[in-house]
Amino acid sequence: MVEFLTRAEIRAILNAPDPLTWSGQRDRALFSVMYNTGGRVSELIGLRCNDVVLESQPAVHLHGKGRKERSVPLWRPNAGIIRAWRKRLKATSEKSFMFPNRNGVKMTRSNAFQRLRLAVANAARTCPGLAGRSVSPHTIRHSTAMHLLQSGVDITVIALWLGHEDTATTHMYVEAYLSMKEEALMRLQPAEARGGRYKPPDKLISFLQSL
Repeated sequence: MVEFLTRAEIRAILNAPDPLTWSGQRDRALFSVMYNTGGRVSELIGLRCNDVVLESQPAVHLHGKGRKERSVPLWRPNAGIIRAWRKRLKATSEKSFMFPNRNGVKMTRSNAFQRLRLAVANAARTCPGLAGRSVSPHTIRHSTAMHLLQSGVDITVIALWLGHEDTATTHMYVEAYLSMKEEALMRLQPAEARGGRYKPPDKLISFLQSL
């Protein structure tokens, strides 16, 4: 089963970093783009300022495996978050990293994982379902795919969104979604079914005792 988060859990994580601090505002922007694009952690920490378009039709240009590139539209609220972050970042060049560490250089994978773990721990205070959960950037990627699927987005579009070469890879989300539906149906009882244990009538009890 593909592990993914609910929309409420994603919102809690996105809101967890403190926007008043430099690192908190960066993390909020990073996680917003992570969920928006379903990008791999390597693609996100490698993003440069000129990879993000904020005018007209906001989009992110991701550089994936095998030097393959794809463009993913930015949802407008996330475009606003990125605009605010860029003002605070004060990048010296369009080639500067969009989400650098404190020294202005590229974040490491372990640094991105650690910042996400911190956000999840903080989010668990308001969203108990996250307590004790192991959430990685790939969990966010799975969540993006599942939420797009639940919203009725075609599987071929999701494959392009995630940068899958073959829709067969993306099909695991369809299988997971159908499994969830099947589990939900198995929990339902027919409307006419009565709950509780069977209780035999007194006459039957008397008859059985007389045997």
